[in-house]
Amino acid sequence: MLARFPEALLFPYLAVALTLVTTVLGRPAFLRKYRDFKAVLLYFASFFTLLFVLPCLIILVFSDRPLDFFRVVGFSAGRAGRGLLITAVSLPAVFLSAAVGSADRRMRAFYPYAKTACAGRGRFALYGSAYFLLYYLPWEFTYRGVLFFPILAEAGLPTALAVQTGISTLHHRGHPPTEILAAAAAGIAFGLIAYTTRSFFYTTLIHAFVGISTDAFICLRSRRTPAT
Repeated sequence: MLARFPEALLFPYLAVALTLVTTVLGRPAFLRKYRDFKAVLLYFASFFTLLFVLPCLIILVFSDRPLDFFRVVGFSAGRAGRGLLITAVSLPAVFLSAAVGSADRRMRAFYPYAKTACAGRGRFALYGSAYFLLYYLPWEFTYRGVLFFPILAEAGLPTALAVQTGISTLHHRGHPPTEILAAAAAGIAFGLIAYTTRSFFYTTLIHAFVGISTDAFICLRSRRTPAT
């Protein structure tokens, strides 16, 4: 039986961390101090530190069986065959949704987070890599890992889905309305995928693919649209 202390410490910590990354350490705060690309990379680094590095350190230091705890919160391949199949089936639909979503003018105004990521392939590759590793990985670790599996074990699937979906949807406050609605639906879908695969790795791949593909389509559209 795993010690309860890491979970009891992690949840209050995450409440503080999520408050910080949506306020004083949010993207707008960095944009007020630094130029576009640097601001977003610093935001990603802050996001990674607060929602991945420090929670992992808490688990390592305060859990009597940290490797078991990581496995319990989905930090493993889980049911790999099922996960890879779901990912492979999902990616074409995700790619299509990214193409359609990029046509929304509000989405084009909001994304990419770093507008200068569209300046060239090399810059976009750097941006996309940072986006995947420093943003999507900690996002899924938090929402479909730490805030899902412990609640699932204690309160059941409906409650675990409701908690992580509600909080992750609220995290989209200020985003385009269509994306907020999509975030609510995705929260449920990704929670079910994590539940089915026993891992957040596959939702990380799917979530990152839709976000980075959307940005890529927006960049392509911006290059084809004449300046006015």
